[in-house]
Amino acid sequence: MTVRLSMTVNGQPRTAEVPPLKRLLDVLREDLGLTGTKEGCGEGECGACTVLIDGELACSCLVAAAQADGTRIVTIEGIAGRDETLAPVQRCFVEQGGAQCGICTPGMIVAAQRFLDSGAEPSDANVRAAIAGNLCRCTGYQKIVEAIQAAARERGGGA
Repeated sequence: MTVRLSMTVNGQPRTAEVPPLKRLLDVLREDLGLTGTKEGCGEGECGACTVLIDGELACSCLVAAAQADGTRIVTIEGIAGRDETLAPVQRCFVEQGGAQCGICTPGMIVAAQRFLDSGAEPSDANVRAAIAGNLCRCTGYQKIVEAIQAAARERGGGA
């Protein structure tokens, strides 16, 4: 049995015919060819597969495909501009050394972008709270926090 999903992914209408319990992570990667979203743990513990579903952070490894029908999804590919120019948060991750091995980076950037869009004060505590669902085993988080704060400064926020 399959279900036909209709959703908006990164601003584009997309459809897929998939088993209803297939993970959204696998639909994105295998059926839609959006391989930027990574699988880290497959259990919703690491945040590597974080996407936005109707504006809310979600671990796509925990979302059944059928639950995504009719939703608006933003993946790491949707953070960059239409011309594939890096978004400020992505560029700041590169410039500040916020990415090392790259497994956590897509989910971390999606969470960071949501934080930046919230307009919250980019204090160390607020930034760390915003990315608390995303684990990094390489950087120790300081460079990630600095990258998010640099992006906030570019947008005219404090830090």
